Amino acid sequence: MRFPLALTVKIARHIVKHKLAKTPKFAMVLQLEPLHTCNLTCTGCGRIREYSTNLKDMVPLEQCLAAAQDCDAPMVSVCGGEPLIYPKIEELVAGLRAQGRIIYICTNGVFMRKKMRDYMAANFSPAMEPQLQKLVAENLVTEKESNQIRNADEAARKKVTISPSKWHYWNVHVDGLEHTHDLIVEREGVFKECVAAIKMAKILGYQCATNTTVYRETDVQEIEDMFKYLSSLDVDGHTISPGYDYDAAKKDMVKRLGRDPKEFFLTRDMTRAKFAKIEQWGKAFTIFGTPVYQEFLAGKRELTCTAWAIPTYNVKGWKAPCYLMTDGHYPTYGEMLGKVNWEKYGVVNGVARDPRCEHCMVHCGYDPSGALSNKPRDTWINMRYNFGAKPKAYPASIELEKRAFNGVTIGKGHLAQAKAAINPAANARGAFSRKEVEDHTHAPAPAATGGACGTGDTSQRDDLLAKIKANGTVTTKAE
Repeated sequence: MRFPLALTVKIARHIVKHKLAKTPKFAMVLQLEPLHTCNLTCTGCGRIREYSTNLKDMVPLEQCLAAAQDCDAPMVSVCGGEPLIYPKIEELVAGLRAQGRIIYICTNGVFMRKKMRDYMAANFSPAMEPQLQKLVAENLVTEKESNQIRNADEAARKKVTISPSKWHYWNVHVDGLEHTHDLIVEREGVFKECVAAIKMAKILGYQCATNTTVYRETDVQEIEDMFKYLSSLDVDGHTISPGYDYDAAKKDMVKRLGRDPKEFFLTRDMTRAKFAKIEQWGKAFTIFGTPVYQEFLAGKRELTCTAWAIPTYNVKGWKAPCYLMTDGHYPTYGEMLGKVNWEKYGVVNGVARDPRCEHCMVHCGYDPSGALSNKPRDTWINMRYNFGAKPKAYPASIELEKRAFNGVTIGKGHLAQAKAAINPAANARGAFSRKEVEDHTHAPAPAATGGACGTGDTSQRDDLLAKIKANGTVTTKAE
């Protein structure tokens, strides 16, 4: 089977139950944002700007669990912000499992290995020793960390942790291969850490998926190479969606980066061009997303948005009308369903009901439309896709590894051009053109971590550019 049987059956039963009851609108997936604090400032993400006055706020654990019960979606995507920053993330996952939910922990991957070391320390026994030795041999755990795992104290052994389960996935944000991904997340080395976390997760028996957003400058061949590489790592599945110019993201791009959003986000026609091969990818790789949605992305059919099926709950309540657009927040899911005029939104027969919806073809609005279609042909192709054979893992190779690590590891990171200007002997090539280096700026972030790109602390870059200026190598806007 393409997807685990128990998970597929659970979702199918949920749909059938509501269709038999003729429920007009119901939740399929809850997007639960317990906080909006993040350790990265990804280009194209408007969350930090939209909720800038709430970055220190968190949804209490009990309230998170109550929201899941309120909408009763079979699946919960725990997102944010970076959910692994949430102090009660382990208890939240445990509570959602106690409710019988399928869980996706949507993470940028930076803290994943720490959480998995916590799991190993709490559950270590001689039976885990071969896994631990393999992790050390592959440089995924240090010798010091391995000793800490073996000799964990009582507090570490009593800690609630996130353990491997068929009912939950690590869902790692990967927007391309190393060069592209590090550029989008605005920090060097994140792709490398994501890969390390995925490798560690698979050794320990976790289910691991990835989610990718495709932007205007995304190279289609690179996306295919990304799928091949992730498949070679035995990743369990992938979510992919087009980059949409929602208001918060556009404002962030203009104010923080000084870039024109039209140069970054996709129009509807561009999305169809970028996703022309999505059905081929769906056959070759384990793409999470119905074949009906894939046909929509490829421009072969139209769908009507069903944003109510993937609602968002955060520090302000139930966000409406969708994950990306905000016209209000409501105290309960039922109140949101009843008070929002859903006929105002989406694109019907090629005409946008709301101008903000014109270019949206995102997963959280349209994939449930494919799953909930009443057309017999759609039901058949969805069943055939879900119950069909899982695509075989793409064979690993040195050449594929080289294509994957095409950024900072070969001298093409964010700071490469500045470093090369100071030390030409290093023979490093920049990830940016000269203009991009001049324009690349950062706004202060909630938590700086050492001056790396994207943290909000620009001291490392500023020091390099000051040296460049002193040497007369390049002139920057900072002057």
